[in-house]
Amino acid sequence: MSRLGKLERRDRILGQLRLSPHVRISELADQFGVSTETVRRDVDALSRQGLVARAYGGAAASTVGFQPPFGERNQRLVDERARIAGRAASLVKPGEVVMIDAGSTTTQFAKALAMLNVPLTVLTNSLSVATTLGQQPTIDMIICPGDFVASEAAVYGHETEAFLRRHHADHAFIGASGIAEAGIMDANRPASAIKRVMIAQARQTTLLIDRSKFEKSYLSIICPLSDLDAVITDSPPGRMLEQALGASGVTLHVAL
Repeated sequence: MSRLGKLERRDRILGQLRLSPHVRISELADQFGVSTETVRRDVDALSRQGLVARAYGGAAASTVGFQPPFGERNQRLVDERARIAGRAASLVKPGEVVMIDAGSTTTQFAKALAMLNVPLTVLTNSLSVATTLGQQPTIDMIICPGDFVASEAAVYGHETEAFLRRHHADHAFIGASGIAEAGIMDANRPASAIKRVMIAQARQTTLLIDRSKFEKSYLSIICPLSDLDAVITDSPPGRMLEQALGASGVTLHVAL
């Protein structure tokens, strides 16, 4: 039997996890006729995409409550998320008040905003967003109070939500763990609460999301698609999701 290619191996791993909640790296290596290091790299790559959860000696099926930490997410699909961020920055007008939630794509968006050199007021619960924009002389940077979560480099909780409710914004830019016809979702319940408040307090909301999150369901439903004004992504979604976005009046931007 000819040796499987990288993509074929990873498809086989995902296929086995649909039948079993856990697979062992050593068993996969024997099955594929490759080294355990090769399979471990496959599992690491799938984990960075949020498709599996790394487990002792192997991999486990990614659950609706699982999301890799911010530092790990921030290292994948960097070019794609940079394109999304650039398109999002082009929608921002000088003098606007902008809310930005915590996440890897919104951090890329903050970097794109920093290059605009235009006057803005920015409210965020993200330490990385605040650090990126706080040194810009044209930006009035306001960081929310709250309980710091190191794995997300952000603050959450009742104080964060109450603080945001005392402000209004022209535009909210948020991320999410997944998007499907049912709406946008997140594995992190406290993060979902922050996103809902930002959506409620902003005149318009734009979702920044890469293609790896299409048709993915997670623990917490943030809002229906109709609560969004626009979605910016790096690749066209499938027909069903694209139709659902159109029916909900959401403008789709594909940053190629």
